[in-house]
Amino acid sequence: MVQYNRIEMSESGNHNFLRALLRQSVDRTPVWMMRQAGRYLPEYRATREKAGSFLNLCKTPELACEVTLQPLARFRLDAAIIFSDILTIPDAMGLGLYFKEGEGPKFRYPIRDRQSIQSLSVPDPQNELKYVLDAIQLTRYELDDKVPLIGFSGSPWTLATYMIEGSGTKTFCRSKRLLFEDPESLHKLLNILSDSVILYLNAQIAAGAQAVMIFDTWGGILTPKNYKIFSLNYMQKIISGLNLEILGNQVPVILFTKGGGQWLEEMAGTGCDALGLDWTVDIADARKRVGHQVALQGNLDPCVLYAPPDVIRQAVHEILDAYGPGSGHIFNLGHGIHPDTPPEHVTAMIEAVHEWCLSGKITTTL
Repeated sequence: MVQYNRIEMSESGNHNFLRALLRQSVDRTPVWMMRQAGRYLPEYRATREKAGSFLNLCKTPELACEVTLQPLARFRLDAAIIFSDILTIPDAMGLGLYFKEGEGPKFRYPIRDRQSIQSLSVPDPQNELKYVLDAIQLTRYELDDKVPLIGFSGSPWTLATYMIEGSGTKTFCRSKRLLFEDPESLHKLLNILSDSVILYLNAQIAAGAQAVMIFDTWGGILTPKNYKIFSLNYMQKIISGLNLEILGNQVPVILFTKGGGQWLEEMAGTGCDALGLDWTVDIADARKRVGHQVALQGNLDPCVLYAPPDVIRQAVHEILDAYGPGSGHIFNLGHGIHPDTPPEHVTAMIEAVHEWCLSGKITTTL
């Protein structure tokens, strides 16, 4: 793999995404989508077929770069997010990640007892996860600073649930059983994962990621007390351990807990720069609750994109009107785009954001 030098920000690049994350002035509300490189795009499906498997696609930097760039060639987006998977760290730990068609991710060697937790070690990103870093370097080179590149990781709690359950689940019985029966072992696992995520995200930043996002997909299944103990505390540990300035540029952190709307104030207190909101949160209320402490990202229900373009336009404008004028908002979905979403409906969503901004409702400051 050819090594590329990290490209510094140029004055001609589109910086609205990074500026909005830092609550700085922007000329329009930036927009991107979670899972914007994915199965809803025919060009992605063609590249996925060429790769032979999802994991091969993730682990081949040239192909990961290709699919990262595909949505930017089709849509007027303000950021790219590196194509990868949140389960790369458990895979690097030797748990045997694989994907079964129609069933999602699975592990051949799930974590089920104290002994298996004690046998885990923190993977070296420069070795076991180098394919992600190579993809980031290549993508930064290909982007040529047209838009910023986002790196990401799953949260320790979310990674732990997959590792313990062995696959996706509706009940999280094994994970919660460990939480209640042997919290000491769960804390050991979460500490190992926190240390792993810190190394991994710092390596992504060094490779060229200009912002990073922590996906706490399953934090919302915990009680308020246990969310703070077993999820939020470890995400705060990660944020405290990140190198968030490189080459004179600040690297913003986005924190996203699906189902975490009741904990926005606590999440904002972690030191993150922005909160991702799912569609169950009223964005106007969220803005009142966190004030100018953090930016907000979101939060259109992904299922709105099944609707006709005029319905999409109305829903987009309702969110933008609810947030109100000023910087500090990144328009996004409330979770990842669904695989059967018509691409032309994504175009309608993005055009609706741009239309609202052209109406003069956005101002350049908070």
